[in-house]
Amino acid sequence: MSARVNPVPSTGIPPAGTTVAAITAGSAAAATTAETTAGPTAERRARVDLAACHRLAAHFGLNEGIDNHLTMLVPGYSDRFLLAPFGLHWSEVRASDFMVIDFEGRIVSGHGPIEDTALYIHLPVHKLAPQARCALHTHMPYATALCMLENPRLEPASQTAIGLLDDIAYECDYNGLAFDQAEGERMARALGSKSILLLRNHGALVVGHSVAQAFERLYFLERAAQAQVLALSTGRALRRVPEPVVQATLAQWRSGAGTQVGGRDRVDLHFDALKRLLDRTSPDYSV
Repeated sequence: MSARVNPVPSTGIPPAGTTVAAITAGSAAAATTAETTAGPTAERRARVDLAACHRLAAHFGLNEGIDNHLTMLVPGYSDRFLLAPFGLHWSEVRASDFMVIDFEGRIVSGHGPIEDTALYIHLPVHKLAPQARCALHTHMPYATALCMLENPRLEPASQTAIGLLDDIAYECDYNGLAFDQAEGERMARALGSKSILLLRNHGALVVGHSVAQAFERLYFLERAAQAQVLALSTGRALRRVPEPVVQATLAQWRSGAGTQVGGRDRVDLHFDALKRLLDRTSPDYSV
């Protein structure tokens, strides 16, 4: 399977104290596109996709008990997001389960417990990172294993890794449990304009303009990390791809070559295929 990843517009993160109004033109356009289908039908699609995301993350072993959170801004809004009630295993989350939470931390609709880190990580990330319409925070094993190393960087030793190289931020040291919004704001600033943040000694934060886009990056990040950890476990040296080839390959991906297949984005094709898997094995996700 290809590790082709659509480039994220270079949006930047406002420094502490600034507002989301400082979004660049490129990110504003992307956000507008994401909201053009606002309404009950769009929210229904978002709920189904986010429920699928939870089920798929559990299917691929990306969850850790009932912890961590996968969230999505409500279509048509930039100040409220979908959140599963804490206590549900990701393998049982349904589209109808999601609460709508506003940026004051209040439940707008739905019911259930809100775990503190859902507010203190996801709310600031959605608020400050314009590319983060969907935000996925996990402690998935292989990416977290990289975060535990003195040098956590994904190396250009596989095609999958090369596709992610210039979309990962690393400079976010562990600072204890996320029990205040300052921690989420710190993560948003560390993320910058990228879509992946490897949190030192902690886990991964992956964002995207859609659930499909964010899950694509989450999935391939874990696959690339798994391959690197397995290769290192042999005790033999990694064979890194020569830098000129790395840069040429990155240029191919940045150009968007091959991102469309049969007139459709391969990210959407992949996510649709994964949802068909769920339709066969656990169709109640869309209820």
